[in-house]
Amino acid sequence: MGQREQFFSRLGENMVLKKIKDNWKAGLTVALISIPLSISLAVASGTTPTVGIITAVWAGLIASLFGGSNFNVIGPTGALAGIIATFAFANGPQALPMLTILTGLFILAAYTLKLERYLILIPSSVIHGFTLGVAFIIGLNQLNYAFGLKNVPQHDHFFANVLESFKHLPNLSLITFAIFLAFFGGLLLLRFLLPRVPGAIVLAPVGIALGYMGNGQLIPFRLETLGDKFTDLSFKLFQAPSITFSAHILQTAATVALIAILETMLSAKIADGMTHTKHNPRKEMFGLGLANLICGFFGGIPATAALARTSLNIKTQANDKMAATINAIFIALISIFLLPFFKFIPLAVIAAILVYVSVQMVEAEHFITFYKYERPYFFVSMAVAMVTIYKDPIIGILLGATVSLMLLVDKIAQGHYDIKLRKRRDDSNATIAGEQTKEIAHTDVLLYSMKGKLCYINGRAHITRFENIFRKYRYVILRLREIYFIDLDGVAALNEIIEIGHARGQTIVITSVSPSTVEILEKASSSYQKLKRDNLVFKTTNAPLDYFSKLNIH
Repeated sequence: MGQREQFFSRLGENMVLKKIKDNWKAGLTVALISIPLSISLAVASGTTPTVGIITAVWAGLIASLFGGSNFNVIGPTGALAGIIATFAFANGPQALPMLTILTGLFILAAYTLKLERYLILIPSSVIHGFTLGVAFIIGLNQLNYAFGLKNVPQHDHFFANVLESFKHLPNLSLITFAIFLAFFGGLLLLRFLLPRVPGAIVLAPVGIALGYMGNGQLIPFRLETLGDKFTDLSFKLFQAPSITFSAHILQTAATVALIAILETMLSAKIADGMTHTKHNPRKEMFGLGLANLICGFFGGIPATAALARTSLNIKTQANDKMAATINAIFIALISIFLLPFFKFIPLAVIAAILVYVSVQMVEAEHFITFYKYERPYFFVSMAVAMVTIYKDPIIGILLGATVSLMLLVDKIAQGHYDIKLRKRRDDSNATIAGEQTKEIAHTDVLLYSMKGKLCYINGRAHITRFENIFRKYRYVILRLREIYFIDLDGVAALNEIIEIGHARGQTIVITSVSPSTVEILEKASSSYQKLKRDNLVFKTTNAPLDYFSKLNIH
């Protein structure tokens, strides 16, 4: 090996060691919370705790190696638990690995066809409505464990199971219910008192100790534990999958794949906002598909990005994909020694963790914002949630997307326009015709005039131009007179454009805001509010030219 090759080899080794040094603490912390959550979510999905660990290890490892986000943590999640549980009840848990394999193949097919481009047709109101519906399904599915109900008949339909649980309420165990309330309250209290410390890390060992003492008759009561429900809790990284096939499994796999893609891309986008970085959506989609495919062959269940674990990963100072890789390795190592102890954890504690997860899934501020500023989309969210709970998640998502598009077309069809005319002092002020831009006189200034609508359909196109094309300009004028409709996704796009410019050191100003859009910008756009406080929002396009003159650029 020559000197050059040796240099680059040592450089690569040093970089890997630095990444491990910078990210091992985040990986360990997320692993400690992933183990009880993966076990709980596997139980919620209708399969065994061991399968949850298999999924967390293999899906997390493969996605971290091949994905496009530095922060996403892939594993079992609440978003998929309801659908998986329904499928497992109808087809048996042995069919889940095949469902996972087909889910991976559907995601890879979507990656090949570049279908992620069409995810813009599913607005955030629909995604939040779906998440709300899934949260209700997860929470209400814990009634039997929370009340200590035994031998309750199971049905195909979610509502039938809930009603069955309420019919058996006279048989509830007050001690079990009290334990559930104590642990659920403890999780909420820890979230308030120690927001940086995941409550499950603290309370899961307490639950294990309680179950152990109950089994050993060290306390005057005994709780039903995980070991009573699942006799084999030995550590495994592989369970031979059962290869079965049916038309129903294709439909479920397509549904799971769509939700997995949406959840993963949403999580990656939120992670970008928290870290001011950019993920590679193409690579992330490929990594997700490959993770599910391989995870299925090892006997796992479908996996997607877990937003809570991703957020914890960021908060514990992760700065590279190495954190997620280390997380998967630590899950395997810790499970070798500690998984047998989880047989003592009471089912009431599992229920408390899952109900807490469902509460965490619901972000009330989004619904409040929709109710205040875009009430029709608030009702779309509620409709999606109800259809998801009562009928089927994919029907809820398709219904929500269709209604959202109809609302958008209705707004466009109203013919919003601005007929105020103003003579320009010179032709240099005339810019943007369709997709073309024309620079004003000075080469260091770009006047970018948005036209029509700014919303979830076209916001990404504007962002992409500022990411890839408009790098050389020091001063940017955003002219909004011809924007006649903007929604909350459009507000987010405008915020992102301004943040991109500021990150490059560009001076951004806004001019000529249309009367039809000024109200939502003043109420909902943090970047617009900041520019306004800095006196960088102007009534006319000519005004900033005078401002720039004072900066001696003309």
